[in-house]
Amino acid sequence: MDEFQQKIIFIGENMKKCIWFLFLCGCGFTPMFSESNTDIYVPVISGINGIELRNALNTKFGGQKESTAPYKLTVTLNEPQTKYKALEPTGAATWQEIKLTANYVLTAGDKTISTGTESASESYTFVRYLVAANASYNNAVTNTITVLADKIGTRAIADVSKHEREMAKK
Repeated sequence: MDEFQQKIIFIGENMKKCIWFLFLCGCGFTPMFSESNTDIYVPVISGINGIELRNALNTKFGGQKESTAPYKLTVTLNEPQTKYKALEPTGAATWQEIKLTANYVLTAGDKTISTGTESASESYTFVRYLVAANASYNNAVTNTITVLADKIGTRAIADVSKHEREMAKK
């Protein structure tokens, strides 16, 4: 292939990218979090894991909001549940699963917009050494809280967006 053909192919590939870009701009596509109102206040969630969940939700919503925000997301976090997933022939556990469940209520003023229950879980290696076992457990809890915050936060943002579209129609 000569140099002229390579330039033609290069130009053609870039034209395809430009056409796709123009197509996406022209079709009205907007990312989910683009210009959406995430003015959601998250009150205190009890417990150490509740603090972490609240921080993760506030991060997802763009920072901590005032209690006068138009939307309020009240979350009740249940205690973590653990269960054994793998046992050695001696009966010693080698693998555990941590599961966190949270109930939430999203309100706008006195009106309830949505309610729900979300759960997330993660498995981790359970070792005999106390420090390593605690580190594995804590890491699994942190990862589970992150997933739980993503699930709840995404639902809350979608519900707020839906509520705002409905209010704009009225």
